[in-house]
This record gives sequence, C-alpha cells and structure tokens, in this order.
Amino acid sequence: MPSPNITLYVDASFTSPYALSVFAALTEKKLPFELQTVNLAAREQHRPEFRTRSLTARVPTLVRDGFWLSESSAISEYLEDAFPHPAHPAIYPKDIFQRARARQIQAWLRSDLAPIREERPTSVIFDKPTSTPLSEKARASVDKLLLAADSLVPDGAQNLLGEWCIADTELALMLNRLVANGDEVLQKLAAYTKSQWQRPSVQAWISRRKA
Repeated sequence: MPSPNITLYVDASFTSPYALSVFAALTEKKLPFELQTVNLAAREQHRPEFRTRSLTARVPTLVRDGFWLSESSAISEYLEDAFPHPAHPAIYPKDIFQRARARQIQAWLRSDLAPIREERPTSVIFDKPTSTPLSEKARASVDKLLLAADSLVPDGAQNLLGEWCIADTELALMLNRLVANGDEVLQKLAAYTKSQWQRPSVQAWISRRKA
C-alpha cells in the first residue's frame, strides 16, 4: 500500500489540545505522517505561505497530497472517511447514534466551557499546576462539565461508548485540566481520565513533546 503522504502541522510547544487530538487520530489509525511545528508565539501561523493554505491560520493543519485542511474535528472526520475501517482502525463508533454522540461531545467541548480553558490551560497538564483558585464563572463551567461527564462515562468503564473513540481523548483532556491540577473531580472521572491519558497515542504525543 503506498504511503498516504501526510504532513501534520502542530504548535511548537506541543500544548494545543486540538493538535493532540489529531495526532492521536492519525496514530490510532496507524497512518504514517510527517510532523511539522509552527511557533505560535512568533506568529509563524500568520506567514503568508501557511495562512493562505490553512485558511484559518491555525493548528492543527493537515496536508495530504497538496490538500490542506485545518480545524481538528474536520480533520478527524476526514481521516475516518479517507481511511475507513477495516483497512484502518476506526476512530468513531460504527453505530450511527453513537457516532452522533461522539461528534456532539467534540462540538460541545469546543464551543463551551471557555472559563475552564482560560483558568486551567493545558500548561497545568504539561508543565506545572496553578495554585490560583477557580473563579465563580469557572466553577459553574466545571459543574456543567462534571455533571455531563458523570452521565456520559459509565461506572467502571474505560471508554465512553463501549469501544474507544476520539471523543474519549478529547473529554479526558478537558477533565485532565482539573485532575492534573488537583481540583476536585469524581473518583470515577479521575480514574477514566488517568486511564485515557495512558493510551499509547497520547503518550506518543507526550514523548514528542519531551524530545
């Protein structure tokens, strides 16, 4: 089988949750790819050669045979369509309702809970925790996250929807903003988060970050 000729652009600091998600998707689908970093602090994402092709001047951006695609959920869905099961492992559930649920979770995590992202950035996971207490606004978002996650994650389960899907990685990352920082989280959600964080695709990202 010929190489798919894929390049993935990610942030040079390896802290983007969206870049991690696409990196995990590619890894889970066992697709070979080249990794290129973009220094966001130096505003390399605004260089014309990147901005005009990515359209959104954001990472992650995936390139395959001259086709450029940004926005992480769009990339994951493209990969699932372009490299379907059984030739490549699935990253979304096969059942149409469960697949819709996985996409709902992804969309929700991107469009809501901004106070958590602001007060518990991914640096608390990858670098060091913060001692700054959560604001009232962030606590309201945390309550919303934990209530939904409690209903989504079955007791004692390692995955949301039976078998692993990319929404597991994304939900676990959002929860890990709290778990890694030592904020109070239900035990079952902490166990779920820690289990997902040990998944080889996530650990491969962490290894790249440390390299």
